[in-house]
Amino acid sequence: MRKLIAGMKISVDGKIEGPEGYADWVEAWSDDYGLMQHVDACLLGANMYPGYEQFWTTIQNEPDKPLWIDGRLPTPDEVEYARFAAQTPHYVLSSTLTSALWPRTSFLRRLEEIAALKQQPGKDIYLVGGARTTASLIDAGLVDELRLIVYPLIVGEGKALFATTKGRRVLELRSAQQLQGGRASLIYGIG
Repeated sequence: MRKLIAGMKISVDGKIEGPEGYADWVEAWSDDYGLMQHVDACLLGANMYPGYEQFWTTIQNEPDKPLWIDGRLPTPDEVEYARFAAQTPHYVLSSTLTSALWPRTSFLRRLEEIAALKQQPGKDIYLVGGARTTASLIDAGLVDELRLIVYPLIVGEGKALFATTKGRRVLELRSAQQLQGGRASLIYGIG
């Protein structure tokens, strides 16, 4: 069975966004969870997908132009991820969205469809987010692994990754690695 692996960038206090509505502490949005070679599909929630699609399409179409979000040039890893995203099937959990610019995008309406997707042959599935989707899929017992990049920062106000998670979950630490700039990579199994 395929694993559903969530990857998120968070502050030490568990925030994925600051009070302005974005994670201004993240320097690049490329895959630094080590997932690209291990996955062949991506899953996102309805709130996150439109901005995700726009961001990666912009980098794919204009890799040498500053990004509209923050005015910086895309990193080489972001350009590589944009190519990966363009070729990889994406699934969006949504009861309302019905269309996407990317031709390899499908819409899932129920959690049972995610369970069925995990039963299909293939590599693992990258759960890109957002926070509410990740929390609901953890609550449903569908997420097998959580990969976090923790930034050495206390944000205070902002959106917490697990704000909507119901109940307690015990995680199994599988890997911990120190990264540049005081960041840490943590990989947890979810039982």
